[in-house]
Amino acid sequence: MRAARLMRMALLLQLNPGLTAASLARELDVSERTVIRDVQALQEAGIPVRSERGRVGGYSLAPGYRTRLTTLHPTEAETLFLSGLPTALQDLGLSDAADAARLKLTASLLPSVRAAAESSVRRFHLDAPAWFREPSTPQLLPELARAVWSDRTVELSYARPGRDSAQPSTISRVVEPYGLVLKAGVWYLVGRIPGEGADRDGTWRTYRADRVAALTPATEEPFVRDAAFDLAAYWETHAAGFARTLLRTTVTVRLTEQGLRRLPAVADAAAVEEALAGASGPDAAGLVTLDLPTESQDVAFHQLASLGADVEVLAPAGLRTRFRERALALAALYGRQPEDQR
Repeated sequence: MRAARLMRMALLLQLNPGLTAASLARELDVSERTVIRDVQALQEAGIPVRSERGRVGGYSLAPGYRTRLTTLHPTEAETLFLSGLPTALQDLGLSDAADAARLKLTASLLPSVRAAAESSVRRFHLDAPAWFREPSTPQLLPELARAVWSDRTVELSYARPGRDSAQPSTISRVVEPYGLVLKAGVWYLVGRIPGEGADRDGTWRTYRADRVAALTPATEEPFVRDAAFDLAAYWETHAAGFARTLLRTTVTVRLTEQGLRRLPAVADAAAVEEALAGASGPDAAGLVTLDLPTESQDVAFHQLASLGADVEVLAPAGLRTRFRERALALAALYGRQPEDQR
């Protein structure tokens, strides 16, 4: 355990000269007292760790010194070769570069480690998109990726979907693109609206990449990236809230026991959980009434239609009318014999 920690400390100092004891303690998940003891152990082992006091001081390796601790363990090689999603790299236009990098890395590995890396590729495959959904790569995704890599502010033409059968609209936004996230086969752009001028409030926004209709550079100079921004932490914190913002319509439904069991399979899980928390019933007939958050009436129609007679839409009136028209059409269709049986 300690040997692995000492190796990691040496590599951290090689990559980030000037790390303080507090910074190393956070990185290694130990106390500052343990960091001081580990530094002494490295020095006793012949690794020239230097310590500088003062406000800008910290630990560093002697100039020109590089550790020889970069040989990969077989388990590390297995993990490294599993760390990329082939489909994601292809979407971003990086598959050729990734293949070249893996080839160079493989050639540099010891034979035993190389076998472990190749073994992981044969045994595991990562497939991000969900079932029953044809994955489609947003047309402008490579351009968005280039903007993210170069910290280039862009002006987006974004197709915003209409609410409850309203026509979609196209808006223009100036965005500092900070990162791209692949969630269940769908790409999202996370960016910040610059804090100057009209309609620019310095807040963070999340956009579906497949709704970006066009983008153009907004400035010639790259924006100054917020060094404190953590894409993974941002997504973890805001993903649930972002998904909730999509549920802008509420429909009131009455379900049978079977419909209630099947509801989580057709609707958003968080929306179903929220609806069940405020549900009333079952009534004398065994029916449960609840208010279900959903993205739109159109989405609700397609989701709930699969439940058939196990669900009754009570409100809004327009959605109930749509179900009634569908039921009448189905009754007319199945109320007559097929032509080949007449």
